[in-house]
Amino acid sequence: MSKATRFASDQSMNPPRLDIQQSWWAMIGLGNGEREWTIEEKFEKIAEAGFTGIMGRLPEGPDADLWRRLLDDYRFSFGIHSFPGKPEDITQLLKAAKQFGVQYVNSQVMDSFVIGQPAIELLEGLVREGSSAQMPYFVETHRGRITQDLHRTVEYVRAIPDLRLTIDLSHYIVAGEVTGNDESVLNRVSELFESLLERTSSIHARVSNGEQIQVDIGPNGEHPMVRHYMDWWQRGIGYWLKDAQPGDLLPFVPELGPPDYAITNPTYASSGRTEISDRWEQALVLKRLGEEAWKLAVQSSGN
Repeated sequence: MSKATRFASDQSMNPPRLDIQQSWWAMIGLGNGEREWTIEEKFEKIAEAGFTGIMGRLPEGPDADLWRRLLDDYRFSFGIHSFPGKPEDITQLLKAAKQFGVQYVNSQVMDSFVIGQPAIELLEGLVREGSSAQMPYFVETHRGRITQDLHRTVEYVRAIPDLRLTIDLSHYIVAGEVTGNDESVLNRVSELFESLLERTSSIHARVSNGEQIQVDIGPNGEHPMVRHYMDWWQRGIGYWLKDAQPGDLLPFVPELGPPDYAITNPTYASSGRTEISDRWEQALVLKRLGEEAWKLAVQSSGN
């Protein structure tokens, strides 16, 4: 894999920077209490909050022109999801993404029943497709996918030198029921995380408490698991900074999903929503934590 396809880039000579993108999936259902915001209103809210881009799906049909105009108007970066089960599933997508001006393509690779050598060969094929298209291509650490569990994902990383990752550690925290109550377990998990963090090309931010995939962390990130995530994010950013070149971008994406990711209580329905947490406000908390992790990593690196 060439250096040009390891990281997202704006093709400038500006110093490497954090690119805080809001997840478009995380905007589903958000609104003013009476109705969901329109596409235009969501873009406006994302910009007002200080995000610098969006992570979503490649727009098609009539929406494509609207998305291109809004992305240009707000000068947003743009990364996209994909869900391939074989290398040829992304061949045309990569070409279309490049033509649209996408900065990188992220994959949740199907599925969790592909293991061992077939999984390694599938991932190698996908990495080759990304390299051939000259498109930064990252595989997301996600349960229910080929990256189902921490142990096998570490094996894949060790077997494939060019495999670059979108780091979402919440999946391994909840899958392993890592509650933070046992420091010895946290230490062993952190040791395994290190192999993944060395391949950081993007970060998806949500906090699991080891029992739920997505929890409210408080207005300032007071939840006790936050300090562990901050350490992991900072370490991943540090590895990224070692190899980053002018123009490179590190997408940091608060990715708080709508129900059923979000915990709900039906008795809240009279207030216009059933979620027990304010998903938009929590996204802003994660944004601030990402900015803090970046500052700490930069200070540690001496840049």
